[in-house]
Amino acid sequence: MLYQLYEAQRSLMEPFADFAQAASRLYGQSTAFGQVPLAQRIAAGYDLLYRLGKDYEKPEFGIKTVKVDGHEVVIHESVELEKPFCKLRRFKRFTDQPETLKTLKGQPVVLVVAPLSGHYSTLLRDTVRALLQGHKVYITDWTNARLVPLSEGKFNLDDYINYVEDFIRYLQTEYGNCHVISVCQPTVPVLAAVSLMASRGEQIPLSMTMMGGPIDARKSPTAVNNLAMNKSFEWFENNVIYRVPDGFPGAGRRVYPGFLQHTGFVAMNPENHASSHYDYFKNLIKGDDASAEAHRKFYDEYNAVLDMDADYYLDTIRTVFQRFDLVNGTWQVTNPQGERELVRPQDIRGIGLLTIEGELDDISGSGQTRAAHDLCTGIVASEQHHYEVKGAGHYGIFSGRRWRELVYPEVQAFIAQHDKPQKRAGPPVPVAEDMVRVPAAAKQSTRSAAPATAAARKKAPATRTKPVARKSA
Repeated sequence: MLYQLYEAQRSLMEPFADFAQAASRLYGQSTAFGQVPLAQRIAAGYDLLYRLGKDYEKPEFGIKTVKVDGHEVVIHESVELEKPFCKLRRFKRFTDQPETLKTLKGQPVVLVVAPLSGHYSTLLRDTVRALLQGHKVYITDWTNARLVPLSEGKFNLDDYINYVEDFIRYLQTEYGNCHVISVCQPTVPVLAAVSLMASRGEQIPLSMTMMGGPIDARKSPTAVNNLAMNKSFEWFENNVIYRVPDGFPGAGRRVYPGFLQHTGFVAMNPENHASSHYDYFKNLIKGDDASAEAHRKFYDEYNAVLDMDADYYLDTIRTVFQRFDLVNGTWQVTNPQGERELVRPQDIRGIGLLTIEGELDDISGSGQTRAAHDLCTGIVASEQHHYEVKGAGHYGIFSGRRWRELVYPEVQAFIAQHDKPQKRAGPPVPVAEDMVRVPAAAKQSTRSAAPATAAARKKAPATRTKPVARKSA
């Protein structure tokens, strides 16, 4: 019922927000209205009302160009794989400079696993933009659960892990290898995915970079951790889970609504947000367009939130923040064939592990991400590295000046240290036990991401793909 009330309130507010926007423009222009006393204050007030009342849609990445070796490179965004709850998005780079093109082709392939914890993957826009200077970049773009029809089934934490495995296999099929970067929430499922692949004997990424995630949420618990740990599982199920109302493709799906998540975000620092909005109002009056635009860009991203499938959210609460299954060695994940597999990070070998934490992180406390090193005992000590970003909060480790000037150079050097030459993997050579009759329709299917081992290939689930041209840079 709460979701329906929220939608009714949003629909009611929409015409008032539109009126506020029109009034702000009217009083802000060089018209008769713009010449009345206090016109600038009136325009600023209406502009603030508009931004407080408007509905925030999913932002775009909007990365059009980046510089590589001093040359401007054009970026084309495309979807490589599409699943019901996620798209694998690629940022392909174009240039007419032969030397730059040669450089692009030899750069490492990076899968950025974005968090599914309220905001859209565009929250990592700054992360992607920096990485594009020296890497081929793919990112997980999670879908708003209210847009996924019930016919697509449920989505839980195990499904998230299976998605990550499929995306890794896809990139390995395309390039022969890849590196994985996980930011915040996905550090846990990414470590699980790579652990399971290692336990099966599959090829695993060349390196893992984990940034500000709750690998062990018991260490230096924050307010976010305490809420998840101190409330019962039943409390979350009874108080934050609602069904998507009619009018959306996912009507009837149980979700943790985005508007509730946004309320929680704001409640963590209400004074800071109130001050920020008041500063925006004053900047409009002063005519400080640069500061006002910076405010708009931040809150266009911050206020855009998505619904999460209830099963995924509740699984995460129970597994990561209440039972601590990963660090206790008791986490079992159901694969697409319905088999339960134990997550064993100690089986990961022969890759690099970099963990990054912010000194002032108030979401994932000190030591939570670093705990991955204690679990990955199969990785030799010389290949394990930890970096604490002085003066950085949670968002500062993957966006803003500290990310660009301090963190990115560390990540770039770490990936380069563990990179290997790429080669496009052709179709796997069949062995006798793999030679089965394939229906003609299946032969026409688009490229699929196959596990490395023959046994895994026979079990691998089908992945829906969009036909795309083979790309090289």
